[in-house]
Amino acid sequence: MSTPDLNLLVTLDVLLTEGSVARAARRLRLSPSAMSRALARLRETTGDPLLVRAGRGLVPTPRALELREQVGRIVEDAQAVLRPAKALDLDRLVRTFTLRTSEGFVENFGPQLIERLHRQAPGVRLRFMQKPDKDSAPLRDGTVDLETGVVDKATGPEVRTQALFRDRFIGVVRMGHPLCQGEMTPSRYTAGRHISVSRRGRDKGLIDDALAVLGLERRIVTIVGGFSTALALARASDLIASVPERHTEALRVGMHSFPLPVSTPDITVSLLWHPRMDADPAHRWLRACVRDACAAIG
Repeated sequence: MSTPDLNLLVTLDVLLTEGSVARAARRLRLSPSAMSRALARLRETTGDPLLVRAGRGLVPTPRALELREQVGRIVEDAQAVLRPAKALDLDRLVRTFTLRTSEGFVENFGPQLIERLHRQAPGVRLRFMQKPDKDSAPLRDGTVDLETGVVDKATGPEVRTQALFRDRFIGVVRMGHPLCQGEMTPSRYTAGRHISVSRRGRDKGLIDDALAVLGLERRIVTIVGGFSTALALARASDLIASVPERHTEALRVGMHSFPLPVSTPDITVSLLWHPRMDADPAHRWLRACVRDACAAIG
């Protein structure tokens, strides 16, 4: 079958509404002869005369009457699709967004973000998902609306990113820990018992690489999957947690923090989303809310 000319739908809609070739031609800014040719094409395409002479005017056939309402809806829907999106009405917005984040982000930034969303759009609900890996598939298939994390080679090439904040690693111990007093040196730091944070269970990372240059090595006694878990252990023991500073600010209340005695690269935590959501007004608003919530802390 040949592909039908969808422009004929608009012509058919106007002809059936006006019931006159001359009036339809004026409405579509065509000449009467051009409109007559369009009617001839419609008759050939539909296999029906559509409009037939009755005295000095035209009357619709039963097939035309059957099509009139249906065609009107189709044309109206098509015009709505091609119009720019309506202005976002946050008071009436009802939607659930899924945000995939690493452990610690929800505890630190979640309360501020949830309050901001509730204040501006009471009908919006936020679903937080844990981030066990950096696979971009959930963004591609729409399972996840937004994601936070450090961009690296594992990030899908088409994924949009925007930096939220820069962060650095610091050491954290319970109040009253021996490291709360005195100068922090690499040797004092490595002499303690440490918690390693790794989603993949690795016991070496950036800090260990920096210490290795000095010929030093941390004594890792446990490996956990997230920063909040590491801080909970450090709060209740003499273990040392090394975590991102801004990422864990709310989690470290009542604990002693100190700069690491070795130089490690800063990390940039970014917002990630799929390009198909770029122009969605509600999604753009959500991205702005996440950025504002992160900027308000730290």
